[in-house]
Amino acid sequence: MTVADDDVLRRSLSDALIDRVVDLIRSEGLGPGDRLPAARDLAKRFAVATPTIREALRQLQATGAIDIRHGSGMYVNAALDRIVIANPNLPVLDVDQLIELIDARLVIEPHLAGLAARRGGAATTVALRRALDAAEQHLADGNDARLHEANMAFHRAVATASGHRILHEVLDSLLSVHAGEQREILLIFDDRSLDHDEHRAVLAAIEAGSEELARDLMRRHLEDVAAAVARRRSTTP
Repeated sequence: MTVADDDVLRRSLSDALIDRVVDLIRSEGLGPGDRLPAARDLAKRFAVATPTIREALRQLQATGAIDIRHGSGMYVNAALDRIVIANPNLPVLDVDQLIELIDARLVIEPHLAGLAARRGGAATTVALRRALDAAEQHLADGNDARLHEANMAFHRAVATASGHRILHEVLDSLLSVHAGEQREILLIFDDRSLDHDEHRAVLAAIEAGSEELARDLMRRHLEDVAAAVARRRSTTP
């Protein structure tokens, strides 16, 4: 057997073990936060060496399906049932790619805001209000890191409120993988008050059930951000 053949067999075994662990999670009704058996117990259950099952578990961790906490154990993550998986190994984006990132959000987020307004209901807007209340607090205390977290929580909450699972996951992947770039955008678009006011306007349109207005306001908000980044590109040597 060649080294290449050995690699193929190892990968095939790892893939099979990944499927068996996922089947175990689902057959036993384990949900997010539930603890998995220890690696050595899984190894015995599947009749493989412990290092072999650990390799499969590391791959599951890389996709966000499980969370391995050293000294505590392994736990099921909500990402197990994701359809869109983020790539955690992407390089840092340059300014042109930052603009493309916002362009991608422009395609997705206005539609999500419109869907959120269409669904309506008080339960839909609770998380939106909570995120903007937190943003207002950090706008006042000058904590930019927490302000950024609150702003991203608002955009994620709009996606959740839309009820569109696939686009929600696409947006969440963009915001999660490119978190550093999103913080850079916040620094470039340095009118914190305007940013917050635009978020409040989107929330008001969603609460009013104004689908078209919610779409338009989200689009204008992201266009303002894109314009600020474009201005940075034109002034960068």
